[in-house]
Amino acid sequence: MSAELIPQAAIAAAVAWGAGLRLYLVLFALGLLHRLGILQLPATLDILQHPLVMGCAGLFALAEFFGDKLPWLDTVSDTVHTLIRIPAGAALAAAFFADSGAAAQAIALLLGGSIAAGTHVAKSGSRAIINGSPEPVSNVTASLGEEALLVSGGWVALFHPLAFLVLLALFMLVVAYFLRRLWRALRRRPSTGRA
Repeated sequence: MSAELIPQAAIAAAVAWGAGLRLYLVLFALGLLHRLGILQLPATLDILQHPLVMGCAGLFALAEFFGDKLPWLDTVSDTVHTLIRIPAGAALAAAFFADSGAAAQAIALLLGGSIAAGTHVAKSGSRAIINGSPEPVSNVTASLGEEALLVSGGWVALFHPLAFLVLLALFMLVVAYFLRRLWRALRRRPSTGRA
């Protein structure tokens, strides 16, 4: 990977990764960072700095911030957002490679979707386990931890892109390991529907 490609790949991967956690916050942050001149977005994402788009993304991010703290609402939101976060993460990652040719854009689309899916599954799976506890403190703590992780991950991607890519690769390996273990546990579980 060339030195010029590393920052571009890190931002595209960070956006896909972040979309799996908090899509609307990512959209708002991208628009704000572009408007402030901190991050130059590709022309295909220029619309994110439009005040109406930023307002809607900010409103949805605020709703998600508070809704994510309630176990029952969090579960419903994660279920619905399975159909939103993953394709959005794929599309955002691909948009960062719009000027790099069809092959690069297709690879970014596939990798972005995989990253968003891995992050979303890790988030929704861990939250489903946490939501089983009767007290609300663990749910609020997990939600605030995800938001802190998103902000710190975005900062690392912007200012230390290679470190972000290494950390993301490790994160995806951990997610793959736990998904494999979960799949094995589900396969070993006795079926209760047999007569």
